[in-house]
Amino acid sequence: MSYLIKPQNYKPMLDLKQTELGIKQIKEFFQMNFSSELRLRRVTAPLFVLKGMGVNDDLNGIERPVSFPIKDMGDIQAEVVHSLAKWKRMTLADYNIESGYGIYTDMNAIRPDEEMGNLHSLYVDQWDWERVITPGNRNVEFLKEIVNCIYAAMVRTEYMVYEMYPQIKPCLPEKPHFIHSEELLQLYPDMEPKGREDAIAKKYGAVFIVGIGCKLSNGKKHDGRAPDYDDYTSEGMNGLPGLNGDILVWNNVLQRAVELSSMGIRVNKDALLKQLKEEGEEKRLELYFHKRLMDDTLPLSIGGGIGQSRLCMHYLRKAHIGEIQASIWPDDMRNECRRLDMPLI
Repeated sequence: MSYLIKPQNYKPMLDLKQTELGIKQIKEFFQMNFSSELRLRRVTAPLFVLKGMGVNDDLNGIERPVSFPIKDMGDIQAEVVHSLAKWKRMTLADYNIESGYGIYTDMNAIRPDEEMGNLHSLYVDQWDWERVITPGNRNVEFLKEIVNCIYAAMVRTEYMVYEMYPQIKPCLPEKPHFIHSEELLQLYPDMEPKGREDAIAKKYGAVFIVGIGCKLSNGKKHDGRAPDYDDYTSEGMNGLPGLNGDILVWNNVLQRAVELSSMGIRVNKDALLKQLKEEGEEKRLELYFHKRLMDDTLPLSIGGGIGQSRLCMHYLRKAHIGEIQASIWPDDMRNECRRLDMPLI
C-alpha cells in the first residue's frame, strides 16, 4: 500500500465501456502514426527466449526473470522477456533492414520484482521498436529528431482522444523540453532523481532527459541502464555523456512526472567494451548477442520502448494503471482503490 498514490476527489472521466473503446482507439491510432513517422514495419516477437544467450534485457541487473524448463529440449531453461532491446537488433540483421528503416512489435513481459502501484504492474505491455542507422547518425541531434517524431505522434493521438471525448482536454505542449541529467542535477541539487523529474516535468509539461545510466558529478546515476544496449557513455548533449534518455510528461491526475518512453542510440563495439568494463561485466562478451555485435554482424541502431498502458492511462486521465490493464494486485490495494473510485480491471 505504500506505493499507492491517492489523488484527492478523483472521479473517472469515462465509464468502463468508454475506457475499453478509448484503449482500442488509442492503440490503433498511435501505432499507425508512430510507425509511419519512423518508417517501421510490424514484426512478430517472442514471449520468451533461451537463458544464457545474453538476449534478454537485464534492466537494472537485479530483476529476476520468470523462467521455466522446456521438456522437449532436455529441460533447458527459457526466460520470459523483460524487454526486447537486444532481440530487436538481431532481427534487424536477420531481416536485412536498410538504414533509415526499422521494425516495431507488441512486447509483453512479466516482471515479478516490480513494486506494484499506480504506475507499475507485474505485466508490462509496450511497443518495442528498433531502426537501422548510419555511423553519422550516432549523435545527440539525430536522437532529438527521433524523439520529436515520437512525441509528434503522441500529440496527434491526444487530439484524437479529445475528438472522441471532448471532456478530456489536451494538455501536452507542442514540443518536449530537452535537458541532460547532469544539467538537471545542477538545477535541483538538493532533490533525489524522481523529485528532479517531477520538478522539470511540471515546469515544461513534457521533457526528454538525456544521459540515463551515466555517472553524474555526484558519483551517482540518474537511473540505471543495462550496459549492453543503450550508449550512455559516448559524448552527447552539451559535451556531456549519453546518447539515450526518457520521455516524461506531467500527469495532472497523479501530480507527478510519468515516464512514457525509454530509448537511445545503441552501443557500438567501443561503447560496449567501455560500459561492460565500467560495470565489471566483461564476461558477457562470451554470450551469443555480444559475440554477434563484436563480430560486426549486427547493424548500428536506435531503439526503445513506449508503454502502451501508461500512454492510455495518461490520455484517458486514469489514476491507476490497473484501470487500463488486467493484472494481479494485493487485496488491500484493490479494496482501497475501490473505495477511492479507482476501479481496477
